[in-house]
Amino acid sequence: MKTIFSPRHAGHAGNVELDANAIVPAYEKPARAEIVRARVEAVGLGPVLGPAAHDLATARKVHKPAYLDFLPTVYSEWEKAGRSGTAMPYVWPTRGLRGDVEPRSIEARLGFYSFDCGATFVGGTWDAIKSSHDVALTAAGLVAAGERAAFALCRPPGHHAGSAFMGGYCYINNAAVAAEWLRDNGAARVSILDVDYHHGNGTQEIFYARADVQVVNLHADPLAEYPYFLGHADERGAGAGDGFNHNLPLPLGTAWAGWSAALDTACGLIAAHRPDALVVSLGVDTFERDPISRFRLTSADYPKIGRRIGRLALPTLFVMEGGYAVEEIGVNAVGVLTGFEEG
Repeated sequence: MKTIFSPRHAGHAGNVELDANAIVPAYEKPARAEIVRARVEAVGLGPVLGPAAHDLATARKVHKPAYLDFLPTVYSEWEKAGRSGTAMPYVWPTRGLRGDVEPRSIEARLGFYSFDCGATFVGGTWDAIKSSHDVALTAAGLVAAGERAAFALCRPPGHHAGSAFMGGYCYINNAAVAAEWLRDNGAARVSILDVDYHHGNGTQEIFYARADVQVVNLHADPLAEYPYFLGHADERGAGAGDGFNHNLPLPLGTAWAGWSAALDTACGLIAAHRPDALVVSLGVDTFERDPISRFRLTSADYPKIGRRIGRLALPTLFVMEGGYAVEEIGVNAVGVLTGFEEG
């Protein structure tokens, strides 16, 4: 299996985030991607290749153009406003406030285009975002060209980014852009399977009214876990997309027995959809020692995930999402990929 990886991710470094009651160094940090890449090489998964440059034409089909135009300007506007350090929002257009008029100030625009304080900016953030987007599309191209599978080692991740909002360390929704690209390049139907601990709220929002891209999420119950405001089982899609969105929320503390049963259900839904390609939002923050998550999967479980996905026998693109137990992230993420190769 080929891995696509860009060292430009490292420009997104040294930023901070708001974590409940404190400003802390971001949990989403460069070591995550470097450890996964090193593990890919250590196990001999396959060649690690750089991405080709892609324009944002496909991204503009899943994200609002004004939002995409905003992202490259954030840090320069932050500095022009006399600010330094990490750029982050602190005010949002919630219920009762106007969300239809974009303000001029950078502080307000950050809130206008976000839903939390997790997607923050430093000087190299946009270049990292763009390189992550390029990684996903380059890997999608391998799958479209006939590879059984490819691994997009994306950083920053993407599944919390919606059509016009960022959050949860995510800016461009790499999995959604890749799915759209696969649709535009011959796949009549695509399924997205999100196995991250946290619900892929951005992916759901993007495709909620569409029948050509099925979205299946298994994740922690949003009544008790981030992102809280989306991911319930009764969210089934709307309009043409009714019945093509599936959420499998699980209680905190879920271990392999309960989680694997949900994975079987998810795979059954995907098989019934009969997609031409599968995109897997690969989060490994389901791990028992993840610092910001509360499931209880062990490292031995991740190859079993890959084997089960492999049994679907679909052209498959793996897109890296979350996972913050940095010491084990390589073993766990690459475990899914080697398990898939065995299946």
